[in-house]
Amino acid sequence: MAAAYGGPEVLSLTDVAVPEPGPGQVRIAVRAAGVNPFDHKTYSGAFGADPQRLPLRLGLEAAGVVTAVGAHATGPAGPIAVGDEVIAYRAPGAYAAELVVPAESVIPKPAALSWEQAGGLLAAGVTAVHVLEATGVNKDDTVLIHGAAGGVGLVAVQEAVARGATVVATASPAKHEVLRELGAIPVAYGPGLADRVRAAAPSGVDAAADLVGTDEAVDVSLELVADRSRIATIAGFQRGAQAGIKLLGGAPGADPGTGIRDAARLHLTEAAAAGRLRVIVASSYPLAEAAAAHRESMAGHTTGKIVLVP
Repeated sequence: MAAAYGGPEVLSLTDVAVPEPGPGQVRIAVRAAGVNPFDHKTYSGAFGADPQRLPLRLGLEAAGVVTAVGAHATGPAGPIAVGDEVIAYRAPGAYAAELVVPAESVIPKPAALSWEQAGGLLAAGVTAVHVLEATGVNKDDTVLIHGAAGGVGLVAVQEAVARGATVVATASPAKHEVLRELGAIPVAYGPGLADRVRAAAPSGVDAAADLVGTDEAVDVSLELVADRSRIATIAGFQRGAQAGIKLLGGAPGADPGTGIRDAARLHLTEAAAAGRLRVIVASSYPLAEAAAAHRESMAGHTTGKIVLVP
C-alpha cells in the first residue's frame, strides 16, 4: 500500500480486514501477484496526486485459490467454487494475501503454469493482444516491436509469430537469444536502429508497437511505417499524441481496449495451457519487498515479468 505519493520508499505492508464476498464476488488466497509499470506510476503522481485518494492499494492481477464465493459467482468460464485455482484480472488491490474480486474477473488457472507464471500472465498478455489488434497485425505483415524482452513484449512477439507475422524485436544484445527462440529477428536499440531494422526487414515494416516510451521508438516507427494508424504506444503518451499515433492503455486519452482485453483472457490461458505461449518470470519477491520489486521494474532491464509472492 502507498500512504503517500513518491518513490518505492512510500510502500508498506498494512493489515486490513478482508470482507466476505457478496453476490457475484469471490475471495482468493493470493499465491502470486504481477508487478506492472502502471502500479508504480499510480503512486508516483504520474496520473495525478490527489491526497484524497490515499492510501492507494496497488496491483492489477493475481493468481490463487478461491476460499469463499458469494451468490451467483460465475466467471467467463463458468461457475466458480471454493478450492478452484484461478487467475484474477482485473483485480484492483492485488498486492495482498487475500483479495475479494468480482467473479467476472476470475478465470481458471492452467495447471501447466506455476503460481508465479499465472500471477504475471494477464496484465501483460491482454496488453500485447490489444497492441496487435489495434495495429492490425496479421499473416504476412512485418511488425517492429520496441522493448520486446519485457513482459508485454515477450507475449506480443509470440502472439504476432502465431498470427504468421514476421517480427523484428528490439532489445539489448544479452536478450537476443531468447527472442530468437520465440521466432523473432532481434536487433539492438540505440543509434542506427532504423538502418538495422531495414537490414532485418528489407521488404519494409507494416506496423510498429512502442512498449518502452522512448523518443527513439516513436521516431524509428514513424520513419519506417507509412501508415500512422498502424503505430501504437503503451508508454510514450505525450510524444505519441504529438505524432498522431494510437495511444493504448489506462492513461488519460488512451484507448483502454476493454472489450479486446477481456476477450483475450481465455485465449491467453488456453495458449499457455497448450504450450503455445511461454510465460517467462524474471524474478519474484516476497510481498514485504514490493519496494525492491518496483525498483527492478523501474530500471527497465528485465526479461519477462516480476511477481510478488505473499
